[in-house]
Amino acid sequence: MKKSFPFRLEKWNISFLIDKRSAAITGILLVLTFLVFLLSTGLGTKSISPAGVLKSLFGLGSQADAVVIHQLRLPRVLVGMLVGASLAVAGAILQGIIRNPLASPDIIGITGGATVSAVAMLTLYPAVSIHWIPAAALAGAALLTLVIYLLAWKQGVSSTRLVLIGVGLGASMQALTTLVITTGNQFVTTKALVWITGSVYGSNWKHVLALLPWILLFIPLAFVFARAVNIQQLGDDLATGAGNPVQKHRFILLLICVALAGSAVAFGGAIGFVGLIAPHIARKLVGPSFGGLLPVSALTGGLIVMAADLFARTAFSPLDLPVGLFTSLIGAPFFIYLLLKSRNK
Repeated sequence: MKKSFPFRLEKWNISFLIDKRSAAITGILLVLTFLVFLLSTGLGTKSISPAGVLKSLFGLGSQADAVVIHQLRLPRVLVGMLVGASLAVAGAILQGIIRNPLASPDIIGITGGATVSAVAMLTLYPAVSIHWIPAAALAGAALLTLVIYLLAWKQGVSSTRLVLIGVGLGASMQALTTLVITTGNQFVTTKALVWITGSVYGSNWKHVLALLPWILLFIPLAFVFARAVNIQQLGDDLATGAGNPVQKHRFILLLICVALAGSAVAFGGAIGFVGLIAPHIARKLVGPSFGGLLPVSALTGGLIVMAADLFARTAFSPLDLPVGLFTSLIGAPFFIYLLLKSRNK
C-alpha cells in the first residue's frame, strides 16, 4: 500500500507528495480542534451546551446566547487559535533552518523585539491609542530580526551564528523590557505585565480581522517553501550542492517567521513556549518532513493556546488569568527536558 500520493497544480508549476499518515493525523487534529472550539466557546460564567453553540453559530439560538458567543467568546477563541497556529509554524520553520530543536521565536529573540517595542509604547506613550500597539510589536520584531541577521552575516548567515546572536539579543531585550516597565506608573505597569505574560482577554472582531490576513498570506507561503526547509536540514554545503539558494531561502523564511511571530505577539502578547512545544509534538506525530509537519504544527499550536485559555478562564473563576501563564508552566519544564536530552547526545 502506498504511503503517499502526488498532488499537482500544473498552472502554478507546484507539485508535492501528500503522506497518508500526515493527512490522517491532520484530519484527526481538525476534528479535535473543532471539539475544543465548541467546548471553549460554550464554557464560562454562562455555560452553553455544544448543541446550543452550534445553533447560535447558525443564527438559530436564543438572543442571550448569541450575545455571549458572538460578542464575547468567539473572537477570543479565534484569536487564541490563530495566535497559537502562527507561533507554532514560526517555531517549526526556525527549528528547521537553524537545525536546533531548542529554537523558537521567543528563545531566539524575535518575540523579545516585539515585546520591548510594545511595552515601550504602553509605558512611555500611554496617551497613544492602543491600536498602535500591534504596529509597534511588528516593527520591533522586524527590526530586531534585521539586527540579528546583519550581525550573523559573514559571507552568508550560518545557523550557529544566527541562534547564538539571537539568544544573546533576546536576553538583552528581556532586560530592556524590565527597564522600560520600571519607568512607568503603576496602572500602566500592570497592563504591561499582563501583556508580557500573554493574554487574549478583551479580543474582539477587529483583532480577528486584523490577524487573519497575516495567517492567510504567510502560512500558505510557508508551505510553498517547505521543500527548501527540508533541504536546508541537510546542512548548508549539501543544500548548496543540491542547487538550493540557501541564503536567499533562509532570508525569506526568516521574514515569514517575523511576520507570523510578530503578528501573533501583536494581538496575543508574549505567549511563551508555544513555538517550541507544538513543532516537537507534531514531529512525534508525523515525522520531520515539513510538508506534513507545518499543518500539524499549526493545528497543535492552536489547540494548545485554546485549551490553555479555556483553563485560564474557567479553572479559577471569577479570575481570568493570562493564557501565557499556563503555556509557560508547561513549556519551561519541556525546555529543560530538551536541554538535558541535547546534552546527553
